[in-house]
Amino acid sequence: MSRSARPLLVVVGCTDPVYRGYCFEQAAAAYPLALIDTKPPSGQQHLIVDHEVADTQDPQAVVAAGLALAERHPIAGVVTWDEYTLVPAVELAAHLGVAGNSAEAMTACRDKATSRRLFAEHGVPSAISTRVHTLAEAILMARFTGFPVVLKPSSHAASIGVVRVDTVEELPAAWEFAVAGAGEQGAEGSGVLVEEYLDGPEVSVECVTRGGVTTALAVTRKEVAFAPYFEEVGHTVDAGDPLLAEVAPVAAQAVRALGVTDGVQHVEMRLTASGPRIIEVNARKREPLL
Repeated sequence: MSRSARPLLVVVGCTDPVYRGYCFEQAAAAYPLALIDTKPPSGQQHLIVDHEVADTQDPQAVVAAGLALAERHPIAGVVTWDEYTLVPAVELAAHLGVAGNSAEAMTACRDKATSRRLFAEHGVPSAISTRVHTLAEAILMARFTGFPVVLKPSSHAASIGVVRVDTVEELPAAWEFAVAGAGEQGAEGSGVLVEEYLDGPEVSVECVTRGGVTTALAVTRKEVAFAPYFEEVGHTVDAGDPLLAEVAPVAAQAVRALGVTDGVQHVEMRLTASGPRIIEVNARKREPLL
């Protein structure tokens, strides 16, 4: 590979052409790219300057791959839009000395139990949540929390293993469903959470954070279907949504509580009778300094 005249933006994983291909194409239109992925590039070969093959969920492997790229090219930044590569990506950014969040902040975003704890410590409106490891513990905490409750893996994504439970009789089947999802989750968290069900419309606030200052750019109103699961089947994104003024401060408070200082965030919340309450903060991108 020839040395690029411009510093490269390193993309970690996330080249699936169906779900993330458009992200990769847009990034390539703006920056010269290097790719770290689990296999050599195929359809994206024409969009990149260089690449390395590595396990994208292994921080040591990603750092080694990134350092190999840095021996061949100047590197300006590291980016990912894959939940499972967030921590390896920021560890690579730290080793390269480019902009990025701390591994602790990204782990806090990925491990929902840690997120809930930090929300509580910083007064962010959220949900009662307890990590459990057995069905017996789940039954006990569901009774304590009060039905309906939500079971979810601690560090998964895309609503995998997430289910609403309305009665104690439904818990055994729901537990098996959540545990099956938890068995596939990333290394940042463990176990299943029993959470208070937040009733009300679900929205997300699309934010950009730079230097610890968060700006809310748009509101996404969602359609959620296939109860008792939480599959998102429709989205309407509006930068002029009048709801933005109400939800933006809550979103910024949640981002700050997790220690996120830079990047792009997708902050999910429910509009309950007591006001907006946070579901989770997804921090799927890093901000490169180009």
